[in-house]
Amino acid sequence: MLKDRPKSKTHKIKRQSLPETLAESLRERILNGEFREGDPLVQEAIAEEYEVSRMPVREALRQLEALGLIVMQTHKGAVVTSLQPEKVTELFDLRALLECDILGRALPMFDQEHVKRSEGILVQLEDAYHRLNIANWGSFNWQFHKSLYLPANRPESLAVIEGINVQTDRFIRLQLLMSGASAVANAEREHRELLRLCGEHDARAVEYLRMHIENAGKMPAPSQRAADAA
Repeated sequence: MLKDRPKSKTHKIKRQSLPETLAESLRERILNGEFREGDPLVQEAIAEEYEVSRMPVREALRQLEALGLIVMQTHKGAVVTSLQPEKVTELFDLRALLECDILGRALPMFDQEHVKRSEGILVQLEDAYHRLNIANWGSFNWQFHKSLYLPANRPESLAVIEGINVQTDRFIRLQLLMSGASAVANAEREHRELLRLCGEHDARAVEYLRMHIENAGKMPAPSQRAADAA
């Protein structure tokens, strides 16, 4: 007789929960400017709009608070956080510190497969720029940067860096929209050069990334905004 074969191991697929779905939707509405700095997010109104109970809304708001996009205030509830200049500066300083470190670790392991993967994401980001598909700017931008850092095999560092990128996403979208075509062209050029340097294992990629992040953290001057709008 044939022995009973052991049951094959099952693999459960994690499905996105309702609070995660709500948090993702609300996050995008904050990032695209529908909810502005200081706007309240009223649990009852959100629950009615999405036709859900208040419980998943509360959990979604906790997730957004953990991302730094809202703050829970006494007697006011959830309020969209403001982009104070000092906060923006600190966030971009952190990005430069952490992302330059992880890129330096990733650079020796960067191969042609990594180049190909990063190139594919970059094409999608550039297409989103040209189509003014603002909703995808932040997502593809992070995916591109993440693809450069993956060879370092430092998942905990990546998780921290991703959280910071979520908070700076609002500012980057604002900067690109206010600066117009020149900012988009600069972003495209810098991304292309950064990928080239990584593909060649050129150590200058680290300092180039630092410059790229510093440029992304600068607010456009009024004269520049006026010129691009003309």
